[in-house]
This record gives sequence, C-alpha cells and structure tokens, in this order.
Amino acid sequence: MRVDQLSNMHAIFRSDFRFFHRLRVRWAEVDMQKIVFNAHYLMYFDTAMSDYWRALALPYDTTLQALQGDLYVKKASIEFHASARVDDQLDVALRCQRIGTSSMAFSGAIFRGEKHLISCEMIYVFADPTTQTARPVPTALRDILLGFEAGESMIQVELGSWQALGGDAHLLRAEVFVREQGIDPELACDACDEAAVQAVVRNRMGLAVATGRLLQHEPGVGRIGRMAVHRMVRGSGLGRELLQALMRAATQRGDRELLVHTQRSAEGFFQRQGFLVCGEPFEEAGTEHIEMRHPVHSDSIHMV
Repeated sequence: MRVDQLSNMHAIFRSDFRFFHRLRVRWAEVDMQKIVFNAHYLMYFDTAMSDYWRALALPYDTTLQALQGDLYVKKASIEFHASARVDDQLDVALRCQRIGTSSMAFSGAIFRGEKHLISCEMIYVFADPTTQTARPVPTALRDILLGFEAGESMIQVELGSWQALGGDAHLLRAEVFVREQGIDPELACDACDEAAVQAVVRNRMGLAVATGRLLQHEPGVGRIGRMAVHRMVRGSGLGRELLQALMRAATQRGDRELLVHTQRSAEGFFQRQGFLVCGEPFEEAGTEHIEMRHPVHSDSIHMV
C-alpha cells in the first residue's frame, strides 16, 4: 500500500508507519475539560519531527548547512477523531508521504495504544535560507527519506586503524569530551589510539556521528572506550550499534572478556547491554567513573 493512499482512507493503522515518537500528556497541555488543548497536537507533531531526523541519523543544523538550504513549513493541517487526556501515553507516528520538486509532504497520526486519535498533514519546502526562495530537494536528502521509509539502514559502522579513522574520531571526541564536558583536550586522544581498533559510525551523507575504540587491555581481555555520539542524534540507538560492532570485533579476535571505564551517567546504558559493575566508583579525567565487565561469547553479542 502506498502512503499517499492513506489520506484517502478512513482507517489508519500503526502498521502504516515505521517511525514513532512516544510522549505522555502533561497537565499543562489540557484544557478545562481535561482533554488536550487542540493547538498542542501540532506541537506534538513538531516535536516528533525532531526525533524523525534523529532516526535518519542526521544532525539537523549540520545536514541542512551541508545541503545549502533549510526547510520551511508551507502547510500544517489536523483532523480530530478522538481526544487525548491528561496522563495518556501517546505514540506520534510520522511518514514521508511524497517528495515533489521542492516540497516534502509528511503524513502523521497520534495513537493511544491501537486507537487512532489524530491525523496530520505537514508540507515542508526546501529553500534558500537567505532569500527563502524554493530550491529543488537535494538528491541526497531525497534518497535518505525514501530509503528510510523503505526500511533501509541509515548508518554504516566502519572499523579500522587510527590512520584511517583517526581524523573523524578526533573531531567527535573534541566535540563531546572537550567542548561539551570540559575534559582536558590532552586526554581526548592518547598513545593507545595507534594500537586500538577504531570504530566510526557514518550516516548516509558520510558524516561521522559516533565513535569508539577497542584496546587489548591484557591477553584475552578487551577494553572499550572513548565512546562518543553526536549530541543531536543521541537516543536513536547509535551507541548500541557502535557497542555491538566493537563487541563483535572483540569476539572475532578471541577475547574472552570486555571491560569499560564508563562515566556514571552512562552506567545504565552499559547495564542494558549486559555489563556488570565491578568495584567502587573512581575519578578519571576529572569525572566519576565505574568499571564494568562483560563476558565475550557469540551468543551474548546477539542478545545485546
């Protein structure tokens, strides 16, 4: 079924969409009837659109600057089928419906469970950011949108040497560790990089959006570190994809165990991937860290 047929059909289902953004209705968003004030539904769709770009692994500002344009809303329409109420958990679905010469139409729906509450159509125009005159949608962006809706992967993980990947890895580390976290620039890269397996995650435009490395801590024990994800695409699963690639590399070279020294803020992420805390917290690079370990075997990699 083509998506451009959906607007002509009465019934819209969750299975019509690949992308969902989950939210919970807050008290400040309801009216005196305790149902969502109608203007907030457009805010829900606009918020979901930011996550849609994350699902494409495209940092919005960097991407549009590279494409020498920007996106402007031409039309946004809402159709109401049922009301959402305070504390409802909602799933906001979006799909690129069609791409014209300079415009892109998105269809949207809000679901509470399986119940379809709201429909939406949003039309964006790709335009010159200075004059706001329309420009053709770049082929690269067109291909990414069509590929995502066709179920294609939006990223590629590259493994290699510091000589091959160090430039992109260094830029990401500097952005995340030095500029965001205030860590000493001298600690972002070290002599261990030359012997480490480097990993870089690239999006469909070739931009590096995540990086990490795998060291040989001791015979049979690998150490994963220097993991950094571009802040505008965090929460889209890139860190998990990166970690899986490094864990597979450790398995292939015969490591029996992996360890990480992770910042406490990332402890939950590694726990969800099967790592266990070992010992007490300690300070490293000026921030509190914890050591975590994971046995390496082929079954564990598939379970991550």
